[in-house]
Amino acid sequence: MTVDVNKTDGPEDAPTPVGGPEAIKAIPVRHYGRYVSAVVAVALFFSIVYAFAQGKINWAAVPDNFFDDRILDGVGQTLLLTVLSMAIGVFGGIVLAVMRLSKNPVVSSIAWSYIWFFRGTPVLVQLMVWFNLGLVFEYINLGPIYKDYWSSFMTPLLTALLGLGLNEAAYMAEICRAGLLSVDEGQTEASHALGMSHNKTLRRIVIPQAMRVIVPPTGNEVINMLKTTSLVSAVQFYELLRQAQDIGQTSGAPVEMLFLAAAWYLILTTVFSIGQYYLERYYARGSTRSLPGTPLQKIRANILSLSNRSGAEAAR
Repeated sequence: MTVDVNKTDGPEDAPTPVGGPEAIKAIPVRHYGRYVSAVVAVALFFSIVYAFAQGKINWAAVPDNFFDDRILDGVGQTLLLTVLSMAIGVFGGIVLAVMRLSKNPVVSSIAWSYIWFFRGTPVLVQLMVWFNLGLVFEYINLGPIYKDYWSSFMTPLLTALLGLGLNEAAYMAEICRAGLLSVDEGQTEASHALGMSHNKTLRRIVIPQAMRVIVPPTGNEVINMLKTTSLVSAVQFYELLRQAQDIGQTSGAPVEMLFLAAAWYLILTTVFSIGQYYLERYYARGSTRSLPGTPLQKIRANILSLSNRSGAEAAR
């Protein structure tokens, strides 16, 4: 009896399909919760639109007064107040952050007390205190430098700058302190080993690296400051909201003018948000392998992916 060694029995002898293995038919998971939530969101949106459409609102008053001279002047005053208040806040925040990190206990305690007080009291209360200090001090006397009545010295603009700027300095101090602490101590030690002074180390080594941490929350503070300027209408400063309220009282359309002010605030915050995005992208260089795409690049990428997806579905 002979055995054929070339002959084997088993599953290996099964004929192989000519076209290869059958492709797996992947069935995507259906997320019904997403569809339901989308329908509910759309229904709520249209119900809100319908409610406002049925209300007694003179919508024509919004475009009629959108570029009114008083409104444009209020927009300019709002931007001016935002820039000046943030300048005071950023400068004061840097000084307070350095003082807070100082090894001198007196200097550190002064900075901590300042931050504790101005962060612990509402900014509207601080504005009203500055505005009403004339009831306590009749004169302001700086010796040979300046002397005048307090009511003449503390103008609405100065009241707004002190109230907003000094309050913002307390928040910026904590943001700057967090940024400075985010830089590794080895960077400072290496710069000192090279003979660099403490001030030069801060300017050239620590602060440029800390900006990656400082810039994003600072951008949020700028946008928040832009909206917080609406509070200064309580101290007789004629910014956007105060101008809109005056126009609403004289024209008999107070609610419509509030909508107008809200639209201007949305426009300004959108512009600031775009600037913040590009500023963050600039300081992200060197920290990531590839920079995040710009809004136009993201739009192009989304359009391209949608076209590719539709082409693949048509090919099926």
